[in-house]
Amino acid sequence: MSLPTNEDWDIEITAQSSIFDLKLKDVWHYRDLLLLLVRRDFVSFYKQTILGPVWFFIQPVITILFYTLIFGNLAGIPVDGLPKPLFYLAGIIIWNYFAECLTKTSTVFKDNAALLGKVYFPRLIMPLSIVLSNLVKFGVQFLLFIILYVVYLFKGSVIVPNAFVLLFPLLVLMIAALGLGLGMIISAITTKYRDLAFVVSFGVPLLMYTTTVIFPLSVAEIKYPAYSWLVKFNPVTAIIETFRYSFLGRGSFSWELLGYSLITTIIILLTGTIIFNKVEKTFVDTV
Repeated sequence: MSLPTNEDWDIEITAQSSIFDLKLKDVWHYRDLLLLLVRRDFVSFYKQTILGPVWFFIQPVITILFYTLIFGNLAGIPVDGLPKPLFYLAGIIIWNYFAECLTKTSTVFKDNAALLGKVYFPRLIMPLSIVLSNLVKFGVQFLLFIILYVVYLFKGSVIVPNAFVLLFPLLVLMIAALGLGLGMIISAITTKYRDLAFVVSFGVPLLMYTTTVIFPLSVAEIKYPAYSWLVKFNPVTAIIETFRYSFLGRGSFSWELLGYSLITTIIILLTGTIIFNKVEKTFVDTV
């Protein structure tokens, strides 16, 4: 009996495919798995803890208190006349989302080697699940920002949002794409060179000081003009500055700087996706 030759398959797994084939159709087909992985990452964070999801609030609150005491009061770094806790929180929630996406995506092959080596599914789902699960955490911390924002409004602080708040969805998309792209590039390299994972673990916290998390861009331009280019070169800077300016009404905003950040993010995301797509074909041989 001859087999039919015109079967209509939902998925066809082949040994060869182009590195530019991102298998987005397969990702959509496995969207249920993506949601399950997001739920797994979220639940595993607070499983067997006493406070549970409250830890999402505790981390930024403790960081705010530390930054206010050290950088705001002792070091006396200006914050453009804004309430210090609100100024720092605006930078912290953006940076935390980027750092979490970057660090967790950078070890996705190593952390999931057992699973990835046994069953087929679009490998791109793993880093996407990390970005989406961290988006939940970002949403919780953004809620804390809104609560603190309202408190300072009732206290009479001069914080005025403007029309640039409409850029907020774009800013979130940019910071997610930036963390995802860089993470996928590093994850592809760490399959062969494990040392890079150690560099990322202590390098990402240091990288924060090349952004405007603890100081406004105006301070870098006035006090340290010779090094301000380094702060502007970091694409996260434009995202943080735009976020602060749009919600708080003070700070620096530049279409040129935001445009540079957007172009850089797109290039990094495309590069990371292509490299990830190439390495995932042979990573089992090196992990």
